[in-house]
Amino acid sequence: MLINFKAVLIWFVICSNSVLLFYTTCCNADINVSAGLECSKADKSTSEDEFQTNLKKLLNSLAAEAPYRNGFYESREGKDSNKVYGIVQCRGDVSVADCANCTKESISIALHDCSKSKQVKVWLKWCFLRYSDDDFIGDLDRISVAHTNETNIDDPSVSQRGFNMMTELAATTPKQPLMFKTAMLDAGDKGKRYGMAQCNRDISSADCDGCLAGQLMSFRTTVGNVREWEIYGSSCTMWYAEFKFYFSITTTTSEGGRKFSSPSQAVAIGMMILTVSKLLLMF
Repeated sequence: MLINFKAVLIWFVICSNSVLLFYTTCCNADINVSAGLECSKADKSTSEDEFQTNLKKLLNSLAAEAPYRNGFYESREGKDSNKVYGIVQCRGDVSVADCANCTKESISIALHDCSKSKQVKVWLKWCFLRYSDDDFIGDLDRISVAHTNETNIDDPSVSQRGFNMMTELAATTPKQPLMFKTAMLDAGDKGKRYGMAQCNRDISSADCDGCLAGQLMSFRTTVGNVREWEIYGSSCTMWYAEFKFYFSITTTTSEGGRKFSSPSQAVAIGMMILTVSKLLLMF
């Protein structure tokens, strides 16, 4: 079940003994900043040599392979209780170099901030890293959180057309080879609206469809009337803004990666309803 920001935080703290933080990154210019972090409760066994060896092999493999496999790679290392599973999913519009840098940054954050955890998720603007001692690969995870600027209200006629565009995007993205797609709405004198959707490529097309549709259904009242929003999930993610926040790229599978064409040039500042300081007070 998808749940809102505050409910996500409480659910993890009480039910999963995890620490989940999402940062105030919504609707900034498209730079690769942290969007969220989840660390499971501290586990003394993370210090065992075999687990650390397997984790190191896993993370090295993800960093080496993901940028050159159209931005996605999954891997497994070890056996029995020390086996570890992991994926990296880079955003479909970023270059090979940016995917590589984002992957390295996410790994650095995970090892620094979740050093005692066996189950870790790191969201950055341009990539998502997840690893765990449980085999999650291929399983749909519906937990998501919405980032939005509540004060940046859009014209009702435009917001409805924008939401319709995102609904269409959610329906067509699962049919794409990389389960990634962008869209643009021309609202005339009210400007343009841009959207993007992506699913992690370890899940099926059918699960991708359910993940994206579920996000829109669950957060309809949260994102339905604002100019800019982002929904981050463990299996899929959606972005919407009044400026072109994504890059223009071409995908060449035969060459093992993506070619970077040209970045967008836009700046917008947003905020979230809850601040990091308020989050920290809850622990």
